[in-house]
Amino acid sequence: MAGTRSTGRRERLRAETIAEIKSTALELMRSGGPDAITLRAIAREMGMTPNAIYGYFATRDDLVTTLIADVYTALADAVDAAWAASSQDSPAARIPAWAHAFRNWALANPEGFRLIYGDPVPGYQAPEGGAAPDAARRVCVGIAALADAAWGNTESPPGEGDFTWDDFDPGLLGKIRPAFPDLPPAGVALALRIWGHLHGLVTLEVYGHLRAQTLSPDKLFRAELTQLIRSLGFEND
Repeated sequence: MAGTRSTGRRERLRAETIAEIKSTALELMRSGGPDAITLRAIAREMGMTPNAIYGYFATRDDLVTTLIADVYTALADAVDAAWAASSQDSPAARIPAWAHAFRNWALANPEGFRLIYGDPVPGYQAPEGGAAPDAARRVCVGIAALADAAWGNTESPPGEGDFTWDDFDPGLLGKIRPAFPDLPPAGVALALRIWGHLHGLVTLEVYGHLRAQTLSPDKLFRAELTQLIRSLGFEND
């Protein structure tokens, strides 16, 4: 029994130390950018020796991969939950639900957002297949679901342009087509256009650019969503 308690205590302390290492890495990124994520800097902040850090993460790339996987999975969980909780019968409500979940998560986790979509960590080599392939697929499918919701629920699908499958990266199509086999190439293009609308404003806000231009970034985002919904052939509920 004593051995079991001792093992459990060690596992708990190890988990707590790993969590502190990850939070310290994100804090260093917040204050110093991606260059600041080094095992030595983390050890210094935590009052540990550099060699002790290596007992938790063998390399900085291992740490960065873990960070990306964590934050990407959290984002995927947030947008998936918002989509699942919204009414399947109302694309005009489901699309904003996903969009607001994406924005809210990004604003609550700016370092995580920057780690996924913004500042590359210099010298970082992701593992084959990416740091978070499942989370990346889920977010990609979520974006395609926005286009599919519009495509399948309006009399005139809002696709424009003479798109073919050859216009898109095979990796992207490998994520989208199994989930939405009836979505044509123009529908994939629509998904990317929707992504541009949402991602652009959120990125400007996360990086602090909108605050210099407007006191109401939330109002701006809502107005953009209203216009997007109308452009897709819906009226906001």
